[in-house]
Amino acid sequence: MKSAFLDKLIERLDRIDPESLQIYFLRLAKEKGLLETIFQSIKEGVIVISGTGKIDYVNRAAEDLMGFSWKAVQGRSISRYFKEIDWDRILSLDASEWSKLITSEMEITYPAHRFINFYIMPLSHAPGEENGAVVILRDVTRDRENETSLLESERLNAVKLLAAGVAHEIGNPLNALNIHLQLLEREIRNLPIGQSESMNELVQIARNEVSRLDVIITQFLSAIRPSKPNLVPDYIGELLKDTLTLLKQEIENRKIDVEIRFMDSMPKVPIDRDQMKQAFFNIIKNAFQAMPDGGSLVISLSRSDQYAIIRFQDTGTGIKPEDFGRIFDAQHTTKSDGSGLGLMIVQRIVQDHGGQIEVVSKPETGTSFTILLPCAERRARLLRAARKKAVNRVEGDHHEE
Repeated sequence: MKSAFLDKLIERLDRIDPESLQIYFLRLAKEKGLLETIFQSIKEGVIVISGTGKIDYVNRAAEDLMGFSWKAVQGRSISRYFKEIDWDRILSLDASEWSKLITSEMEITYPAHRFINFYIMPLSHAPGEENGAVVILRDVTRDRENETSLLESERLNAVKLLAAGVAHEIGNPLNALNIHLQLLEREIRNLPIGQSESMNELVQIARNEVSRLDVIITQFLSAIRPSKPNLVPDYIGELLKDTLTLLKQEIENRKIDVEIRFMDSMPKVPIDRDQMKQAFFNIIKNAFQAMPDGGSLVISLSRSDQYAIIRFQDTGTGIKPEDFGRIFDAQHTTKSDGSGLGLMIVQRIVQDHGGQIEVVSKPETGTSFTILLPCAERRARLLRAARKKAVNRVEGDHHEE
């Protein structure tokens, strides 16, 4: 493709003297350098193709997008790199037919995974010369990622609405079951002592299972509809005992020894009772699942000048080093029937209380989860991203604040 200046130069070439010719060529070189600079500066990739389908020119952006160098591909067939395009047909088209061409898109994996949008334009040469084409490339990876993210967000919102409705519908029959179990207990009191004891045991098992299902639904709703905590001063020790009461049957079935160590004169701590019970429940359940063949769980409660310190130390399988950095991630689980929401909910609840989590684990030895809750309510809360202070360590010493 020739500029107007180049056309005039060719027309006058046989009529100018050597000195003027030198000036013209210097100007030509300058013009070529300017065009070269422009092509190398733009973000879009540019590939110039001859009428025979050979690569004549590649700018720097095209080199980066396609993962090759101009020197390496110069003179090679363009079909080696754009295999899905019928280049013979395209290069044979008349000028009137080029309007029928549409842009296309391709996915590449080298030198990086990208989505590239490209379109082809004709290059018309002088009569008698073969026409060529130019391919313009544009990286649209971010656009595709944004579209995917938006679709995923819309899908997730739809799932949340559906899940919340299902959880609500499940909650209604559970409440009915609980009421009828209470009525059944009253009727059992009128039975002879020998019969009432065995019946009471069966009813209690049924009530425990209903309570367990209710906790699961509460946990599920907490994950999809997080709410701000309603902080009220309360005793942590009593809350831990209530949580263990919910798990009494499972503790006996799993043959796990649970020891509670409370420091004397523990003060009340500003907490949302229901949310913190959920956090304790999730950590204890996690510890139980790490001890499938039995073991021990020591829960100790102490305090420092600023924090109430609740430590859960189990003798389970521990956390593998490769899993350690993802234990609080949503959907990350090492259990075949796990949801991956338990520890994520714990982290959110503790952070919403202005607290911190410390985790120390050694594979095949055990794990220690330590929750530090401020003894006085903090009026100013940091943003979630700034207050992400969970200390994750595979093995080593840690201290209390």
